[in-house]
Formats: sequence, structure tokens, C-alpha cells
Amino acid sequence: MKLQRKNRLRAITAGALAVSGVLVLTACGSDDNSDSGGGGSKAASNIKCDGKGQLLASGSSAQKNAMDLWIKTYGAACKDTKLNYKATGSGAGIQEFLQGKTAFAGSDSALKPEEVKSSEKICKGGKAIDLPMVGGPIAVGFNVPGVDKLTLNADVLGKIFNSEIKKWDDPAIKALNKDAKLPSLKIQAFHRSDESGTTDNFTKYLKAAAPKAWPHEPGKAWEGEGGQSADGSSGVSSQVKQVSGAISYFELSYATANSIKTVDLDTGASAPVQATVENASKAISEAKIKGTGSDLALDLAYDTKADGAYPITLVTYEIACDKGNKASTLAATKSFLTYVASEDGQTSLKELGYAPLPTEIANKVRESVKSLS
Repeated sequence: MKLQRKNRLRAITAGALAVSGVLVLTACGSDDNSDSGGGGSKAASNIKCDGKGQLLASGSSAQKNAMDLWIKTYGAACKDTKLNYKATGSGAGIQEFLQGKTAFAGSDSALKPEEVKSSEKICKGGKAIDLPMVGGPIAVGFNVPGVDKLTLNADVLGKIFNSEIKKWDDPAIKALNKDAKLPSLKIQAFHRSDESGTTDNFTKYLKAAAPKAWPHEPGKAWEGEGGQSADGSSGVSSQVKQVSGAISYFELSYATANSIKTVDLDTGASAPVQATVENASKAISEAKIKGTGSDLALDLAYDTKADGAYPITLVTYEIACDKGNKASTLAATKSFLTYVASEDGQTSLKELGYAPLPTEIANKVRESVKSLS
């Protein structure tokens, strides 16, 4: 049964990747994700369709697989709306939204104050707000010959990605993996070449949990010393799959789809924590809402030591105007985001390696979506 479920998970994830081909989760290209029908009939029957025409959105690559699934189900119910989501990356998605090119954007990081200020030009009489919609673990994938299980902590990860620990048989790695046969092999650390919300969240974890080992400020652009780069989550995960001695960070769905082994984290809890949807949900449930009004930006618990809580998580936000959304797209935007935030929309994510929002946060998101004008 377990093997069956695992194979099904891989097949679903791989299928989602195949929908957008080599462009999935990258910062280039154009994906038309409208669906002409089929799939998700039960969920589709609960969707209230409003508005019609074309709905354009872009941004976060981390939520691309979730968007593929949501758009397929929504499209089966709402034939009059053609929704196209392009995985341009979080930074590019926000810029397109601020330029008035899209109805909403996806970002793996909450808006910066200057971005909120800039949004007032587009959101007539209002401003852009953060609506958390997709949660999940950022896995640390590795390719070390002869090593199937690997435990690392924030301090060691910080030193690996800052080029201070350079061999897999380094004493610091050995101390955390007493039973592993670690080879004297050069570590090939890969990071994102594009501005990425995944990088932002990964470096926020390093900074919060190991500030001495990671002296750089968190951000979408990589600041670490050395290493090699690749474009998008698909790029770095492909390198880990192919390169002996490689290590990198990417959404769990990429590890699953490519059969990449993932690091267990020594967080200081009673036992190392695996990168799973359930464990990410435990960490996300500790998040505090730091936004005000209908803005629901979250303060994630990157340094949690709670048992079973996997701290390298990201939450992707949909960025929309609280007031002043374009009249031509407002109804369809609210209709789609209402479905996405619904129980059906959230629970459908589990098999793709995403973590549904905690109930308390999901309820607040639904209220904020309802208030969009």
C-alpha cells in the first residue's frame, strides 16, 4: 500500500511537471494553463463561478504545480474564464503586478514596504496585500554515493553553502552521522541563479537558526560565498540528480519527482526532523500574522525546536489589491481565490507535496478574499 501510494505521488507530481515541460518553476517562458475540462468533478461542483474572459497572473515558481491543479479544477467548472499563470519567479511576478499587467501575483515572500507603497498607483484607493495560500517544505536534496540517510543542522548547512565545509567527510558532518560511510568527496553546493522566494526563505532559516555560520542577510538574490548556480527549482534539482557530491534546496515535489534523497534536520528537538508535508505543517502552524487589516503576511518560525516541526518552510502569497482591483477582472479573481482558499482547494494539495494552510489562517484568508473590491 505504501509503495502504491508513493508511486502515485510520484506519478502525480511528475505529471504536473510535465504539463509545463522544462519551463516549470523557471523564470522564463510562457505557460497557458487553462483547462478545457475534466478532473476534480466533486471540487468543481462546489465552485461559484463569477466573471469571465482572460485572467492573467504570474510569479512564484514554488506554487506552479499547485496552480496547475487548481486551474484544471477551476477551469472544469468555470468555462467562461481562461486563467493563465506564468511561473516567472516571485520578483518578476510582483513587478508585473505593480505594472498593472496581471490580476494578481504569486510571491514566496511578503511584500516589502516600498512595494506596498508602489502598489498604490495600481490599486486605486487601496494597496496590495499578502494572502497566504500555499505552504510547504523546502527540502535539502543531496547526491552522495553510498549515503542514503543524512542528518545536518543549520550550522553545518550554513558552512556548506558558504563554502567553509568543502568535503563530505568533514568532521562536523561525521559528528551528525556516526553510522554513515561518508566519502572524501568534494561538496558541490548549488544555489538559484534567479531571484527566488525559495532562496529568501532558505536563507531566512539559515540566518535565524545559525547566524554565526550564515553572516549574510536573507534575500531573494543569493549572497553566499562560492558554490554554483542554476536557474529555477528545476535547474538546481536537476544538478543534484546528475552531479556526484551535489547538494541544494528546492520544493519537496522536486525531490519526490526526481527520486532525490533529502536531508533530515537536527533542530535541537528530540529527534532529527524529515522534510514532509506533515512536519512542515507543524512549523507553519506556529507562524504569527504580522500583517494588519486584510494583509496576512506571516512571521514563520524558522528557528523552531518543536518535536516533528520542519523549519525550512515557505508560504506563497497571492498578491492582490485590497481596494481598486480592475473591474474587468475583480469578479473572476475573487471567484478563483475563493476556490483556492477553500477546504477543497487546500486539501487537494497534499498529494503534490504542499502543506494546506492551518485552519485559523485559512479562515482569515477567506475573509480577506471576500473583502476584495
